[in-house]
Amino acid sequence: MNENFTYKMKLTDEEKDILHGSKGETLAKVMKTLVLYGDAFGAEKFVPVTAMGHLVTSFGISVLKPVFSIMDELIDAGLKVDAKFTCDPRPIDYDNVKCNPLQKLIFNKILYGMQDSYEAQLQKLGLKSEKSFTCACYFDEVQNTPKKGDILSWAESSAVVYANSVLGARCNRNSGIIELFGSILGKVPEFDLLTDEGRKAKWVIEVKTSKIPEAQVLGSAIGMKVMEDVPYVKGLDKWIGTELNNDAKAYLKDFGAATASNGAVGLYHIDNLTPEAVEMGEDLILPDAKTYVIDDAELERVYKNYPVMWKDKNATPKLCFIGCPHLSYAQLGEWADRFEKELKKQGKSTVAIRTVMTTAPETLERFKKENKTAYDKLISFGIKLSSICPLMYMNNPLCGGETSNVITCSNKLRTYTTARYFTNDDITEIAVKGGF
Repeated sequence: MNENFTYKMKLTDEEKDILHGSKGETLAKVMKTLVLYGDAFGAEKFVPVTAMGHLVTSFGISVLKPVFSIMDELIDAGLKVDAKFTCDPRPIDYDNVKCNPLQKLIFNKILYGMQDSYEAQLQKLGLKSEKSFTCACYFDEVQNTPKKGDILSWAESSAVVYANSVLGARCNRNSGIIELFGSILGKVPEFDLLTDEGRKAKWVIEVKTSKIPEAQVLGSAIGMKVMEDVPYVKGLDKWIGTELNNDAKAYLKDFGAATASNGAVGLYHIDNLTPEAVEMGEDLILPDAKTYVIDDAELERVYKNYPVMWKDKNATPKLCFIGCPHLSYAQLGEWADRFEKELKKQGKSTVAIRTVMTTAPETLERFKKENKTAYDKLISFGIKLSSICPLMYMNNPLCGGETSNVITCSNKLRTYTTARYFTNDDITEIAVKGGF
Protein backbone atom coordinates (compact mmCIF):
# COMPACT_ATOMS: atom_id res chain seq x y z
CA MET A 1 0.00 0.00 0.00
CA ASN A 2 0.95 3.72 -0.23
CA GLU A 3 2.98 3.13 -3.44
CA ASN A 4 1.52 6.26 -5.03
CA PHE A 5 1.63 8.32 -1.85
CA THR A 6 3.76 11.43 -2.34
CA TYR A 7 5.55 13.14 0.51
CA LYS A 8 8.42 15.53 1.20
CA MET A 9 10.09 13.96 4.23
CA LYS A 10 13.33 12.06 3.68
CA LEU A 11 12.72 8.50 4.81
CA THR A 12 15.24 5.74 5.39
CA ASP A 13 14.85 2.52 3.46
CA GLU A 14 13.40 0.86 6.56
CA GLU A 15 10.86 3.69 6.99
CA LYS A 16 9.89 3.44 3.32
CA ASP A 17 9.36 -0.29 3.73
CA ILE A 18 7.09 0.28 6.71
CA LEU A 19 5.15 2.88 4.73
CA HIS A 20 4.71 0.35 1.94
CA GLY A 21 3.40 -2.33 4.28
CA SER A 22 6.42 -4.48 5.19
CA LYS A 23 5.21 -4.67 8.79
CA GLY A 24 1.51 -4.77 8.10
CA GLU A 25 -1.23 -2.51 6.87
CA THR A 26 -1.99 -0.98 10.26
CA LEU A 27 1.58 0.14 10.98
CA ALA A 28 1.71 1.49 7.42
CA LYS A 29 -1.30 3.66 8.29
CA VAL A 30 0.47 4.86 11.43
CA MET A 31 3.55 5.72 9.37
CA LYS A 32 1.52 7.50 6.70
CA THR A 33 -0.26 9.59 9.34
CA LEU A 34 3.03 10.65 10.90
CA VAL A 35 4.55 11.43 7.50
CA LEU A 36 1.58 13.67 6.69
CA TYR A 37 1.97 15.27 10.11
CA GLY A 38 5.67 15.87 9.51
CA ASP A 39 5.07 17.29 6.05
CA ALA A 40 2.47 19.70 7.41
CA PHE A 41 5.08 21.20 9.74
CA GLY A 42 8.06 21.08 7.41
CA ALA A 43 9.89 18.17 9.04
CA GLU A 44 12.74 16.73 6.99
CA LYS A 45 13.14 13.40 8.78
CA PHE A 46 12.13 11.17 11.66
CA VAL A 47 14.08 10.96 14.92
CA PRO A 48 13.87 8.10 17.44
CA VAL A 49 11.71 8.42 20.54
CA THR A 50 14.00 7.77 23.51
CA ALA A 51 11.69 7.83 26.54
CA MET A 52 8.36 6.53 27.79
CA GLY A 53 5.16 7.81 26.22
CA HIS A 54 2.26 9.72 27.75
CA LEU A 55 -1.31 9.84 26.38
CA VAL A 56 -3.62 12.80 26.79
CA THR A 57 -6.79 10.82 26.02
CA SER A 58 -7.66 9.15 29.30
CA PHE A 59 -11.43 9.34 29.14
CA GLY A 60 -13.86 6.85 27.65
CA ILE A 61 -16.16 9.54 26.35
CA SER A 62 -18.88 8.08 24.18
CA VAL A 63 -18.45 10.50 21.26
CA LEU A 64 -14.87 9.31 20.66
CA LYS A 65 -15.97 6.19 18.76
CA PRO A 66 -13.33 6.72 16.03
CA VAL A 67 -10.65 6.59 18.73
CA PHE A 68 -11.95 3.29 20.08
CA SER A 69 -11.99 1.88 16.54
CA ILE A 70 -8.38 2.95 15.99
CA MET A 71 -7.41 1.34 19.30
CA ASP A 72 -9.08 -1.92 18.29
CA GLU A 73 -7.31 -1.91 14.94
CA LEU A 74 -3.93 -1.36 16.62
CA ILE A 75 -4.62 -4.15 19.12
CA ASP A 76 -5.87 -6.56 16.44
CA ALA A 77 -2.64 -5.94 14.51
CA GLY A 78 -0.59 -6.84 17.57
CA LEU A 79 0.83 -3.33 17.93
CA LYS A 80 1.69 -1.78 21.29
CA VAL A 81 4.06 0.66 22.96
CA ASP A 82 7.04 -1.46 23.97
CA ALA A 83 8.43 1.18 26.36
CA LYS A 84 5.04 1.51 28.08
CA PHE A 85 3.18 4.78 28.61
CA THR A 86 1.33 6.76 31.24
CA CYS A 87 -1.98 8.52 30.74
CA ASP A 88 -3.85 11.67 31.82
CA PRO A 89 -6.14 11.43 34.90
CA ARG A 90 -9.42 9.58 34.99
CA PRO A 91 -12.53 11.77 34.66
CA ILE A 92 -14.55 10.38 37.59
CA ASP A 93 -14.03 9.43 41.24
CA TYR A 94 -17.34 8.79 42.96
CA ASP A 95 -15.71 8.08 46.32
CA ASN A 96 -14.12 11.50 46.70
CA VAL A 97 -15.93 13.77 44.23
CA LYS A 98 -19.56 13.12 44.90
CA CYS A 99 -22.29 13.28 42.29
CA ASN A 100 -26.04 13.36 42.65
CA PRO A 101 -27.99 10.60 40.88
CA LEU A 102 -28.67 12.70 37.77
CA GLN A 103 -25.03 13.78 37.43
CA LYS A 104 -23.91 10.18 37.86
CA LEU A 105 -26.37 9.02 35.22
CA ILE A 106 -24.95 11.49 32.70
CA PHE A 107 -21.40 10.40 33.53
CA ASN A 108 -22.17 6.69 33.22
CA LYS A 109 -24.56 6.68 30.27
CA ILE A 110 -23.70 9.74 28.19
CA LEU A 111 -20.23 11.12 28.87
CA TYR A 112 -17.97 8.32 30.09
CA GLY A 113 -19.95 5.19 29.39
CA MET A 114 -16.95 3.65 27.60
CA GLN A 115 -14.47 4.22 30.42
CA ASP A 116 -13.99 0.59 31.47
CA SER A 117 -13.66 -0.76 27.94
CA TYR A 118 -11.34 2.08 26.95
CA GLU A 119 -9.05 1.41 29.91
CA ALA A 120 -8.93 -2.24 28.84
CA GLN A 121 -7.74 -1.04 25.43
CA LEU A 122 -5.07 1.11 27.05
CA GLN A 123 -3.82 -1.87 29.03
CA LYS A 124 -3.43 -3.93 25.85
CA LEU A 125 -1.55 -1.12 24.12
CA GLY A 126 1.06 -0.79 26.87
CA LEU A 127 -0.27 1.27 29.77
CA LYS A 128 2.37 1.22 32.52
CA SER A 129 -0.09 0.22 35.26
CA GLU A 130 -3.65 0.77 36.44
CA LYS A 131 -2.27 3.57 38.63
CA SER A 132 -0.61 5.44 35.75
CA PHE A 133 -3.29 8.12 35.37
CA THR A 134 -1.99 11.65 36.00
CA CYS A 135 -1.24 14.81 34.04
CA ALA A 136 2.04 15.07 36.03
CA CYS A 137 3.64 11.86 34.80
CA TYR A 138 7.08 13.35 35.45
CA PHE A 139 6.68 13.08 39.25
CA ASP A 140 9.27 10.80 40.85
CA GLU A 141 6.52 8.53 42.17
CA VAL A 142 5.07 7.94 38.69
CA GLN A 143 8.46 7.08 37.19
CA ASN A 144 8.00 8.65 33.78
CA THR A 145 10.63 11.37 34.13
CA PRO A 146 12.54 12.03 30.91
CA LYS A 147 16.21 13.03 30.91
CA LYS A 148 17.74 16.10 29.29
CA GLY A 149 17.86 15.59 25.54
CA ASP A 150 15.30 12.78 25.44
CA ILE A 151 12.92 12.82 22.47
CA LEU A 152 9.28 12.39 23.52
CA SER A 153 5.93 11.68 21.93
CA TRP A 154 3.51 13.40 24.33
CA ALA A 155 0.46 15.63 23.92
CA GLU A 156 -0.66 16.80 27.40
CA SER A 157 0.18 20.52 27.26
CA SER A 158 1.20 20.95 30.92
CA ALA A 159 3.42 17.85 30.77
CA VAL A 160 5.00 18.85 27.44
CA VAL A 161 5.96 22.33 28.64
CA TYR A 162 7.37 20.91 31.89
CA ALA A 163 9.42 18.25 30.12
CA ASN A 164 10.80 20.74 27.60
CA SER A 165 11.52 23.53 30.05
CA VAL A 166 12.35 22.04 33.46
CA LEU A 167 13.79 18.69 32.34
CA GLY A 168 15.38 19.76 29.05
CA ALA A 169 13.73 16.96 27.07
CA ARG A 170 12.40 17.62 23.57
CA CYS A 171 8.76 17.29 22.59
CA ASN A 172 6.33 19.11 20.35
CA ARG A 173 2.79 20.00 21.38
CA ASN A 174 1.27 16.99 19.63
CA SER A 175 -2.40 16.13 19.42
CA GLY A 176 -4.07 13.13 20.96
CA ILE A 177 -3.56 9.85 19.02
CA ILE A 178 -0.59 11.41 17.19
CA GLU A 179 1.38 10.99 20.42
CA LEU A 180 0.28 7.32 20.60
CA PHE A 181 1.32 6.74 16.99
CA GLY A 182 4.76 8.21 17.71
CA SER A 183 5.22 5.92 20.69
CA ILE A 184 4.09 2.85 18.72
CA LEU A 185 6.35 3.63 15.76
CA GLY A 186 9.17 4.68 18.07
CA LYS A 187 9.83 7.74 15.92
CA VAL A 188 8.49 11.27 15.50
CA PRO A 189 8.95 13.92 12.79
CA GLU A 190 11.73 16.37 13.65
CA PHE A 191 10.54 19.98 13.64
CA ASP A 192 10.01 23.01 15.89
CA LEU A 193 10.81 22.20 19.57
CA LEU A 194 12.81 19.13 18.57
CA THR A 195 15.35 21.37 16.81
CA ASP A 196 17.98 23.73 18.24
CA GLU A 197 16.59 26.67 16.28
CA GLY A 198 13.02 25.93 17.33
CA ARG A 199 14.04 26.22 20.97
CA LYS A 200 15.32 29.80 20.64
CA ALA A 201 13.38 32.56 22.42
CA LYS A 202 11.34 35.11 20.50
CA TRP A 203 10.43 37.01 23.67
CA VAL A 204 12.36 38.37 26.64
CA ILE A 205 10.20 38.61 29.76
CA GLU A 206 11.47 41.00 32.42
CA VAL A 207 9.96 40.23 35.84
CA LYS A 208 10.11 43.38 37.97
CA THR A 209 7.73 42.60 40.82
CA SER A 210 8.10 43.59 44.48
CA LYS A 211 7.43 40.04 45.70
CA ILE A 212 7.31 36.53 44.31
CA PRO A 213 4.66 36.50 41.57
CA GLU A 214 1.75 34.10 41.83
CA ALA A 215 2.89 31.29 39.53
CA GLN A 216 -0.48 30.84 37.86
CA VAL A 217 -0.97 34.56 37.17
CA LEU A 218 2.57 35.12 35.91
CA GLY A 219 2.25 32.12 33.60
CA SER A 220 -1.11 33.36 32.40
CA ALA A 221 0.22 36.82 31.60
CA ILE A 222 3.13 35.38 29.63
CA GLY A 223 1.00 32.82 27.80
CA MET A 224 -1.51 35.42 26.65
CA LYS A 225 1.27 37.71 25.44
CA VAL A 226 3.62 35.31 23.62
CA MET A 227 1.05 32.67 22.58
CA GLU A 228 2.99 29.77 20.98
CA ASP A 229 6.41 31.49 21.01
CA VAL A 230 9.29 30.62 23.34
CA PRO A 231 9.88 33.15 26.16
CA TYR A 232 13.16 33.76 28.01
CA VAL A 233 12.29 34.95 31.51
CA LYS A 234 14.64 37.25 33.41
CA GLY A 235 14.30 38.24 37.06
CA LEU A 236 12.30 35.25 38.26
CA ASP A 237 15.39 33.55 39.68
CA LYS A 238 15.48 36.36 42.24
CA TRP A 239 12.33 34.89 43.77
CA ILE A 240 12.59 31.14 43.21
CA GLY A 241 16.36 30.72 43.24
CA THR A 242 18.90 29.16 40.90
CA GLU A 243 18.46 25.53 41.95
CA LEU A 244 15.81 23.17 40.58
CA ASN A 245 14.72 21.96 44.01
CA ASN A 246 11.23 20.74 44.91
CA ASP A 247 9.92 24.26 45.55
CA ALA A 248 11.19 25.58 42.23
CA LYS A 249 9.86 22.55 40.33
CA ALA A 250 6.41 22.93 41.90
CA TYR A 251 6.34 26.62 41.05
CA LEU A 252 7.40 25.98 37.46
CA LYS A 253 4.86 23.16 37.10
CA ASP A 254 2.00 25.55 37.83
CA PHE A 255 3.62 28.46 35.99
CA GLY A 256 4.15 26.35 32.87
CA ALA A 257 0.64 24.93 32.87
CA ALA A 258 -0.72 28.48 32.80
CA THR A 259 1.56 29.51 29.91
CA ALA A 260 0.43 26.44 27.97
CA SER A 261 -3.31 26.82 28.60
CA ASN A 262 -3.67 30.61 28.57
CA GLY A 263 -1.45 30.66 25.50
CA ALA A 264 0.16 27.78 23.64
CA VAL A 265 3.66 27.78 25.12
CA GLY A 266 5.52 24.48 24.73
CA LEU A 267 8.86 25.68 26.10
CA TYR A 268 10.15 28.50 28.27
CA HIS A 269 13.59 29.36 29.59
CA ILE A 270 14.20 30.79 33.08
CA ASP A 271 17.44 32.74 33.35
CA ASN A 272 19.99 31.02 35.65
CA LEU A 273 17.61 28.16 36.43
CA THR A 274 16.27 25.88 33.68
CA PRO A 275 18.80 23.53 32.04
CA GLU A 276 19.26 25.20 28.67
CA ALA A 277 19.28 28.70 30.16
CA VAL A 278 22.04 27.65 32.57
CA GLU A 279 23.99 26.05 29.72
CA MET A 280 23.55 28.68 27.01
CA GLY A 281 22.26 31.81 28.76
CA GLU A 282 21.21 34.68 26.53
CA ASP A 283 22.53 32.90 23.44
CA LEU A 284 19.06 31.33 23.45
CA ILE A 285 17.50 34.70 22.65
CA LEU A 286 16.92 35.53 18.99
CA PRO A 287 18.29 38.89 17.80
CA ASP A 288 14.85 40.32 17.00
CA ALA A 289 13.21 39.13 20.25
CA LYS A 290 10.44 41.30 21.67
CA THR A 291 10.34 42.45 25.30
CA TYR A 292 7.47 42.23 27.81
CA VAL A 293 7.89 43.83 31.24
CA ILE A 294 5.82 42.39 34.08
CA ASP A 295 5.48 44.37 37.30
CA ASP A 296 2.95 44.37 40.13
CA ALA A 297 0.53 46.55 38.19
CA GLU A 298 0.63 44.28 35.14
CA LEU A 299 -0.07 41.17 37.21
CA GLU A 300 -2.96 42.95 38.92
CA ARG A 301 -4.36 44.01 35.53
CA VAL A 302 -4.21 40.44 34.24
CA TYR A 303 -5.80 39.01 37.39
CA LYS A 304 -8.66 41.52 37.46
CA ASN A 305 -9.49 40.92 33.80
CA TYR A 306 -10.29 37.23 34.18
CA PRO A 307 -13.96 36.82 33.22
CA VAL A 308 -16.41 35.41 35.75
CA MET A 309 -18.62 32.89 33.96
CA TRP A 310 -21.12 32.40 36.78
CA LYS A 311 -24.69 33.50 36.19
CA ASP A 312 -24.68 35.09 39.65
CA LYS A 313 -21.25 36.52 40.43
CA ASN A 314 -22.14 36.86 44.11
CA ALA A 315 -23.33 33.27 44.52
CA THR A 316 -21.84 31.10 47.26
CA PRO A 317 -19.19 28.71 45.92
CA LYS A 318 -20.22 25.07 46.11
CA LEU A 319 -17.01 23.30 45.15
CA CYS A 320 -13.29 24.09 45.32
CA PHE A 321 -10.74 22.27 43.13
CA ILE A 322 -7.04 22.51 43.98
CA GLY A 323 -4.56 20.67 41.77
CA CYS A 324 -4.74 21.15 38.00
CA PRO A 325 -2.13 20.03 37.10
CA HIS A 326 -1.89 17.47 39.88
CA LEU A 327 -0.22 18.51 43.14
CA SER A 328 3.26 17.26 43.95
CA TYR A 329 4.14 15.39 47.15
CA ALA A 330 5.61 18.56 48.67
CA GLN A 331 2.62 20.67 47.64
CA LEU A 332 0.22 18.33 49.46
CA GLY A 333 2.10 19.01 52.69
CA GLU A 334 2.19 22.74 52.01
CA TRP A 335 -1.58 22.86 51.49
CA ALA A 336 -2.10 20.98 54.77
CA ASP A 337 -0.10 23.69 56.54
CA ARG A 338 -1.88 26.47 54.68
CA PHE A 339 -5.34 25.19 55.60
CA GLU A 340 -4.31 24.54 59.20
CA LYS A 341 -3.20 28.16 59.63
CA GLU A 342 -6.33 29.56 58.00
CA LEU A 343 -8.66 27.37 60.08
CA LYS A 344 -6.95 28.53 63.28
CA LYS A 345 -7.17 32.14 62.10
CA GLN A 346 -10.91 31.85 61.53
CA GLY A 347 -11.51 29.70 64.62
CA LYS A 348 -12.85 26.73 62.70
CA SER A 349 -12.07 23.04 62.49
CA THR A 350 -13.31 22.16 58.99
CA VAL A 351 -13.64 23.88 55.63
CA ALA A 352 -17.03 25.37 54.80
CA ILE A 353 -16.88 24.64 51.07
CA ARG A 354 -16.57 21.16 49.61
CA THR A 355 -12.85 21.05 48.73
CA VAL A 356 -11.07 18.49 46.56
CA MET A 357 -7.30 18.35 46.18
CA THR A 358 -5.96 16.24 43.31
CA THR A 359 -2.68 14.41 42.84
CA ALA A 360 -1.25 11.37 41.06
CA PRO A 361 -2.36 7.99 42.46
CA GLU A 362 1.20 6.94 43.29
CA THR A 363 1.97 10.35 44.84
CA LEU A 364 -1.12 10.02 47.02
CA GLU A 365 0.01 6.56 48.13
CA ARG A 366 3.39 7.96 49.15
CA PHE A 367 1.76 10.90 50.94
CA LYS A 368 -0.48 8.60 52.97
CA LYS A 369 2.49 6.45 53.94
CA GLU A 370 5.30 8.96 54.48
CA ASN A 371 3.44 12.05 55.69
CA LYS A 372 0.49 10.53 57.49
CA THR A 373 0.27 13.47 59.89
CA ALA A 374 -0.40 15.92 57.07
CA TYR A 375 -2.71 13.45 55.33
CA ASP A 376 -4.77 12.96 58.49
CA LYS A 377 -4.97 16.73 58.96
CA LEU A 378 -6.41 17.27 55.51
CA ILE A 379 -8.98 14.54 56.04
CA SER A 380 -9.92 15.98 59.44
CA PHE A 381 -10.36 19.39 57.80
CA GLY A 382 -13.05 17.84 55.59
CA ILE A 383 -10.87 17.97 52.48
CA LYS A 384 -11.05 15.16 49.92
CA LEU A 385 -7.98 13.82 48.14
CA SER A 386 -8.48 12.43 44.65
CA SER A 387 -6.66 11.60 41.42
CA ILE A 388 -9.50 12.84 39.24
CA CYS A 389 -9.15 15.26 36.32
CA PRO A 390 -11.16 18.31 37.46
CA LEU A 391 -11.48 19.53 33.89
CA MET A 392 -13.06 16.31 32.66
CA TYR A 393 -15.34 16.20 35.70
CA MET A 394 -16.62 19.68 34.88
CA ASN A 395 -17.46 18.63 31.32
CA ASN A 396 -20.67 17.28 32.79
CA PRO A 397 -23.09 20.19 32.26
CA LEU A 398 -24.65 19.43 35.63
CA CYS A 399 -21.32 19.63 37.49
CA GLY A 400 -19.92 22.95 36.32
CA GLY A 401 -20.87 26.56 35.89
CA GLU A 402 -23.93 28.08 37.46
CA THR A 403 -25.16 24.85 39.02
CA SER A 404 -22.03 24.27 41.08
CA ASN A 405 -20.15 27.59 41.18
CA VAL A 406 -16.71 26.04 41.21
CA ILE A 407 -13.68 27.97 42.45
CA THR A 408 -10.08 27.06 41.71
CA CYS A 409 -6.48 28.27 41.95
CA SER A 410 -5.71 26.69 38.58
CA ASN A 411 -5.51 28.97 35.58
CA LYS A 412 -5.81 25.93 33.32
CA LEU A 413 -9.12 24.89 34.89
CA ARG A 414 -10.34 28.50 34.74
CA THR A 415 -9.49 28.70 31.05
CA TYR A 416 -11.20 25.50 29.96
CA THR A 417 -14.26 25.55 32.23
CA THR A 418 -16.55 27.95 34.05
CA ALA A 419 -14.49 27.68 37.26
CA ARG A 420 -13.61 31.00 38.89
CA TYR A 421 -9.95 31.70 39.63
CA PHE A 422 -8.50 32.87 42.94
CA THR A 423 -4.92 33.02 44.21
CA ASN A 424 -3.71 30.39 46.68
CA ASP A 425 -4.17 32.65 49.70
CA ASP A 426 -7.59 33.90 48.62
CA ILE A 427 -8.98 30.47 47.81
CA THR A 428 -7.85 29.12 51.19
CA GLU A 429 -9.66 31.91 52.99
CA ILE A 430 -12.81 31.49 50.88
CA ALA A 431 -12.90 27.70 51.32
CA VAL A 432 -12.67 28.02 55.08
CA LYS A 433 -15.01 30.98 55.39
CA GLY A 434 -17.63 29.61 53.03
CA GLY A 435 -17.91 32.60 50.75
CA PHE A 436 -16.48 35.95 49.74
